[in-house]
Amino acid sequence: MQKPHSFVGLISGLIAASIWGGMYVVSKVVLEVIPPFTLLLIRLVMGAAALGVVLYFQRRGAPNPPTFTRKLFWDSFWVGVVGYGISLGFQFVGTKLSNASNGSLVTSATPAFVLLFAPFLLGEKNTPRRMIALALSTLGVVAVIDPRTANLSSSFFWGNLSLLGAALTWALYSTLVRKVVQSQDLIASSAVMLVGGIPSSLLFSIWEVNAQGVGEITWGIVGGLLFLGFISTALAMFLWNYAFAELPAAVASLTFFAQPVVGTLLGWLFLSEKITPLFVVGGILIGAGIIVASKE
Repeated sequence: MQKPHSFVGLISGLIAASIWGGMYVVSKVVLEVIPPFTLLLIRLVMGAAALGVVLYFQRRGAPNPPTFTRKLFWDSFWVGVVGYGISLGFQFVGTKLSNASNGSLVTSATPAFVLLFAPFLLGEKNTPRRMIALALSTLGVVAVIDPRTANLSSSFFWGNLSLLGAALTWALYSTLVRKVVQSQDLIASSAVMLVGGIPSSLLFSIWEVNAQGVGEITWGIVGGLLFLGFISTALAMFLWNYAFAELPAAVASLTFFAQPVVGTLLGWLFLSEKITPLFVVGGILIGAGIIVASKE
């Protein structure tokens, strides 16, 4: 009989996705002052620095700190390039050329893509229970997002294609995380992965700042940056990686669906957005899907 899936891993994935769901409320304010790739660069630098400080004190107090080899460094770096360099780049471009509703709908395909990659990269089998769990959760997120608000017209073709690329590469990143970090130093790997996204974001940031500049940095913006850098990047990315280290990729990926639920709830609380009966049904289906997967 298989061991029950790690409860801590499941909670870690849900917390990470919930943080990202709330991130958009803060990002909406900060992005009015700081361009997207420049904001991403700041987040990655702050996140990597925060994990680096944690790693320093962790190793300083450990009698036999885990070995972090050159191979693991480069494996982690290239995984970070996929996740934070390519995937988030696709997401920014896609959101700009499409719209937020399309972004939520298209990127919700991420867990399905994880099911596609996991058998080839990890040797994990797609069991009937996992397929049922994915179907329930996917129906739930479609209800939460409400595809009637999406616009799949030809004018948004390149934006939607870029968003699809974001979903595909984030699924690849998440699957590769499990391949790289199992039985390894997760904090060190996570820090290096964040560093992997810095080169491309730096190049785009230089172009952005020269093209449109940066607005006035107030204390509110500084507070937003601290949240985005330390909470939604350092903490949430580490928790996401931990979930994939502890759980089968197909199970961990379903926690991604907490993101639109939390985002909608916060939009209702702070932005006066409406919650429909479909949202309630969707939330129940998402929860049911995660429970079904975790009981395998």
